[in-house]
Amino acid sequence: MRYAVVIEKANENYSAYVPDLPGCVATGNTVAAVELEIRDAIRFHIEGLKSDGLPIPQPTSIAEYVEA
Repeated sequence: MRYAVVIEKANENYSAYVPDLPGCVATGNTVAAVELEIRDAIRFHIEGLKSDGLPIPQPTSIAEYVEA
């Protein structure tokens, strides 16, 4: 499955979250680092849902850049 990920710049690092997986978050010192961390977080989150017998949310969010 392919999930949309939002990466935001914080004061000293970057944070990422997955809109379709509430509670699935990660941080990193660089964009590349947070991308690696969020991939691991997604896998871990899905494994946890499976082990708890909960449904895995389907990816429904769409990310797009819009010029203003």
